Amino acid sequence: MNISYRLMTALLLTALLAGCAGRTPKPVAIVQPVDRQMDCNAIVSEVRSNSTQIGELGREDGQKVGQNVAVGIVGVLIPVLWFGMDFQNASGKEGTALESRNQYLSTLAQQKNCGT
Repeated sequence: MNISYRLMTALLLTALLAGCAGRTPKPVAIVQPVDRQMDCNAIVSEVRSNSTQIGELGREDGQKVGQNVAVGIVGVLIPVLWFGMDFQNASGKEGTALESRNQYLSTLAQQKNCGT
């Protein structure tokens, strides 16, 4: 019974740690249906908002790298901790999508003669 208790405890701990391994990425669509109706002010406003989000996602990405390094090092002693590492790179994927969206919006602004 002692072995099965330990096995169940290890499985439960592994499941809990795997659940904390990071969030699912939710990248923004590069082209959106509302784009055709956007005026220059709306385009500039969204680009600024996206740029702010990109900065926040960059900080989150840096924190995740630090967290993964720490978990990786401690995981040498306690290998079950490796299940807690974030391999999804949600912040990186979302940041890349926002950068692509900003590039698209810049092209749209040029087509609408919005200036700089």
